[in-house]
Amino acid sequence: MSLTRKEISTIIFTNLTSNKEVLKAQFLKSKATIGYFFIDNLLPEELVLEIYQKFPSTDVSVKRKNLREYKFTAFQMDKYDSLLEEVIYAFQDEKIIKIVSEICDLESTFGDEHLYAGGLSLMGKDNFLKPHLDNSHDKDINRWRVLNLLYYVSPEWELENGGNLELWPNGLKKTPLTIVSKFNRLVVMATHNNSWHSVSKVNTDAIRCCVSNYYFSEKPLLHTDSFHVTTFRAYPKEKIRDAFLMIDNFLRSSIRKVLKKGVKKSSHQYKK
Repeated sequence: MSLTRKEISTIIFTNLTSNKEVLKAQFLKSKATIGYFFIDNLLPEELVLEIYQKFPSTDVSVKRKNLREYKFTAFQMDKYDSLLEEVIYAFQDEKIIKIVSEICDLESTFGDEHLYAGGLSLMGKDNFLKPHLDNSHDKDINRWRVLNLLYYVSPEWELENGGNLELWPNGLKKTPLTIVSKFNRLVVMATHNNSWHSVSKVNTDAIRCCVSNYYFSEKPLLHTDSFHVTTFRAYPKEKIRDAFLMIDNFLRSSIRKVLKKGVKKSSHQYKK
């Protein structure tokens, strides 16, 4: 059932449009802390299963394992099945960007053809992503990162599997809000200086597969937003790890204050 990005984006647009008012109400209700909405059954089940089956294995993905995270990513899309590139860029169709921006009450929002920090994400047993703030800008530090789009495609994914999105709207000392990485679910969340989020440790032998996109804007979401690198913290009970992560944040941030674009260009982008 392989479709083109135009055909996929048309289905996405239809579902977002028909649910626009409900999704907008959901986002606005949470906007004061971390604005978000999610929609289930976004695409035909047969297509989503095909997307899942076409995901690359962790053996040919980029492994990221350190105190901050343990996961696998894939973003050089011409190395993988063409359907994966089609579905990623379907979310960057102009009409999708426009309808998502309207739901989130944003103006002048842009996609990212380079997939900077986006693309495909794979998480297996014991993989995790500690609480963090996303990098504030695009790869050229010209536009502000404002929305994170996460589309989950692993069949029969349940809360008990772990690997679920956690939002921390009341800060890292409070209990997070868990959004299950449910099959065929799209989650859209705001990214700003207070949008702490994480992914709980995966407890199953299955692979949690996610299609990831970011939208950018000429203006930050909050007038208090400031430039920052991806900033990590630990869970409340992980005191020692948290201390190391805070030192790591300070060192990386200090380097970026001197060298705005870092010591070297980020390798996490699609080089066409």
